[in-house]
Formats: sequence, structure tokens, C-alpha cells
Amino acid sequence: MAKKADLLEEAKSLELEVTEKNTIAEIEAAIAGVKNEVTEEAAPEETKVTKAGKRSAKALAEAKEAEEKEARKEAIAAGEVQPDEVVVKKGAAPKVRPLIERRSKKYQEAYGKIDQNKTYTLSDGLKLAAETSTTKFDASIEIHMRLGVDPRQADQNIRGNLVLPHGTGKTVRVAVFGNADDIKAAKEAGADITGEADFLEQLKKEVIDFDVLISTPQMMSQLGRYARLLGPKGLMPNPKSGTVTQDIATAVKQSKAGMVEYRVDSTGIIHQAVGKVSFGETKLAENTQALIDSVLAAKPSSIKGNYIESVFIATSMGPSVKVSL
Repeated sequence: MAKKADLLEEAKSLELEVTEKNTIAEIEAAIAGVKNEVTEEAAPEETKVTKAGKRSAKALAEAKEAEEKEARKEAIAAGEVQPDEVVVKKGAAPKVRPLIERRSKKYQEAYGKIDQNKTYTLSDGLKLAAETSTTKFDASIEIHMRLGVDPRQADQNIRGNLVLPHGTGKTVRVAVFGNADDIKAAKEAGADITGEADFLEQLKKEVIDFDVLISTPQMMSQLGRYARLLGPKGLMPNPKSGTVTQDIATAVKQSKAGMVEYRVDSTGIIHQAVGKVSFGETKLAENTQALIDSVLAAKPSSIKGNYIESVFIATSMGPSVKVSL
């Protein structure tokens, strides 16, 4: 009876219409029903998530993030918080190692031999670059010259060609496209590939097994259709590079002797190999000086400030050395 009395008292507080005539089970069921209704009303309605659309998990997350950003902006505008207090950290930032630490041990060892705050003489720079070569093969020595020019201006688009005194150390395969007389002269001069109709057949098949292509002005009209094949590879004959000429024999001999063509890139830098590590300091210095003299001779009259801004010497896969001219 005491239990029933307690239940009746609780039901009365909940304003339920129950009396002593109701059983204990009925009173408990009525009380439980009221409590369930209150719980359902208090519980927030769950958002139904769909696979796509505005109610997808991604869309809901983006909407929530946008609301948080807007709330942060309002808080900053109201002066309630400082901007640095509202940065949301989504975990520790990944540690980025310096580039030198990501290099091989052999490269790091070579890099350590170079004083990065020092500008070396040309002779010392060539010697140090050769000493810090990291390859097992006979690496090339390259010179990288930053010029104070604007390559977009026609008169400042520096380019030229020259025969290095000691060559490049590479075996150059020379091809000649011409008539019967040109082919005969080319073979006598040491050309590797010669031809006319058969040469065009090879180009149709996109077969390119040469490093330099030489032609006469009269034959250039037939090569025009292959400009898209040869141009991107730097093999299209050009009068400025000396590969379009009437004197086929001289052009072949110069190419075989180590004639190089240089040209400033879109950032105003000339990149050119001047020999091999095995050449030794003297030959490398003479080749490099010949290239520098050629570049200086090509200086346009419109340049008033520094023409050569910086020069670096490096091997194929080794660290660079800053040098002064």
C-alpha cells in the first residue's frame, strides 16, 4: 500500500488522472509514458545524412566549418578575442627537412667542401667543381650565367654558337640533308648520316639518331613539315646556329670539333656544358673563357646596367660553386 501511495503522489505531481481504483501496474505505465514523452521532446532531432547533396557528410562538415569561421570573424570584430587566439590547429605541422638533408651522404660531403658565402675565382671554381663531382662516370662541367636581360625583347634574346677550343668531350653524331653534291662533301668531312629522300622517310617514321642536323637553304622547304618533330628537340637547322649553310663541309667539321649553341632561357639564364671533369683545369678554363668571351661579344647596346649578374659552375650531379669573372 505504501508503494501505491507513493506512486499516486508522483502521478498527482505529473497531473495524471489516476485514482486508487487503478492498479499499481497501470499507475507505473502512466508515469513511464509521461517521462518518455518529456525525454523525446528534450532530445535534439538527428540530422538524416545522405550520400550526396546538401545533407551529405561532406556538405554538413563544410557548412559547420563555415559557421565556425563566421563566428570567429564576429568575435574578432567585437574585440572579444584576438586573431591569434582563434587559429584552429588541426594537428602538428609536418616537419620539413632542409633540401640538403634530403640529399645523399656523398652529395652532403661534397657540399660541405664549398664555402657558400664565398665567391671563388674562375680557376678555383672549376677546380673545386671537379673535386666535388659525386658521380662514378666522367661528369660534364656546366656553367650557368644569369644575365641582366629581358628575353621577351627581341634584341635581348641572347644566342650564339662557337667551337670550344677543346670540344665538349661528347661524341657528336652529325646528319646532313642535301642533294648529291652536298652528301658527297658531307661524307668527306666526316658526317655520320647523309641522305635526301631516304632521310625524309626516316623522319616520317620519327626516327632520330643524330645530335646535329645540317642543311642547305635550298633544302629547308622540305624540312618545314617536320618542324614540330625537330623543333622541340632543338634539332631544326637554323642560320643563326650555323646549321643552315652552303658550306656543308665546314659546318660538319665544326660540329664534330665541338661547336656548341647557347641561348638564354625565359628566366635570363644561359646553361652550357664546357667539357668533362677529365679535361683538367687548363682545358676547362680555356673552354669556359671562350664561352664567356662569346657571350660578352653578344651584349646588346640597350643594356646599360650589369650584363652578367652571377655565374655558377657545377658538375652534372654535383653542388654548384659561385665564381666571379
